[in-house]
Amino acid sequence: METVEILKRVRQIEIKTKGLSNNIFAGEYHSAFKGRGMAFSEVREYQYGDDIRDIEWNVTARFNRPYVKVFEEERELTVMLLVDVSKSLDFGTTRQYERDMLTEIAATLAFSAIQNNDKIGVIFFSDRIEKFIPPKKGRKHILYIIRELLDFQPQSRRTSIGLPLEYLTQIIKRRCTAFVLSDFLDTGDFQTALTIANRKHDIVAIRIYDRRMAELPDVGLVKVYDAETMHEQYLDTGSRAVRKAHAQWWNKLSGRLADTFSNSNVDNVTIRTDQDYVSALMTLFAKRC
Repeated sequence: METVEILKRVRQIEIKTKGLSNNIFAGEYHSAFKGRGMAFSEVREYQYGDDIRDIEWNVTARFNRPYVKVFEEERELTVMLLVDVSKSLDFGTTRQYERDMLTEIAATLAFSAIQNNDKIGVIFFSDRIEKFIPPKKGRKHILYIIRELLDFQPQSRRTSIGLPLEYLTQIIKRRCTAFVLSDFLDTGDFQTALTIANRKHDIVAIRIYDRRMAELPDVGLVKVYDAETMHEQYLDTGSRAVRKAHAQWWNKLSGRLADTFSNSNVDNVTIRTDQDYVSALMTLFAKRC
């Protein structure tokens, strides 16, 4: 993409997503995420009603009576975007490509963070860590992130969800809120990495998909192409058995993902490319308040 075209698209996305952040998400964002970044302050003796998960075991053992850790709310929150840049997101049959929607959602979240005086950083991933942008504040930083969202060219075509979660756990030392934006077309098991990351940080999963991933249309013989494996084959979509098998595959994948999110205690939302992502995000935010 040429520089002039990139700058034009950056400006278009800035106008649209900044407006959404200003008018829609400000209150919901603050309620949903502020206060979830907590810093250790001191220890005190255990009192009836304290959460046993806050017990400081070293001090408890030293004094032979229970002590708990006391936390105070951090004045600012760090927000991380874990952005899938694998090739499977280069797909769309209705309003927009999956990657275009992902970019808009990521930009909206970034502006929401900045408007709440929080830092924002990004991890671009495929089946490797493609790029890490450290958390910072400011409009210049946001526009740099949007430009990278629009024009970043990954080295790999495939997907590994567990890898960026492990990287996040290692690289970001203080508790943050992290949004994982992906189609989650990963055949690997990332539940352990997700569970560990969510214990240290506040993980939110945003799944984006096109309706034709869930349901094949009856349009006869078509040539399909897997953007990650580069495998091509013909499918007879006129066959009811083929359409049924595809639907079963999608439902099995979706069920496995739902179980993974539930077992890891991770808030999540699934958004189709022909749906309104604003209302979907507002519903997600409202659940967290």
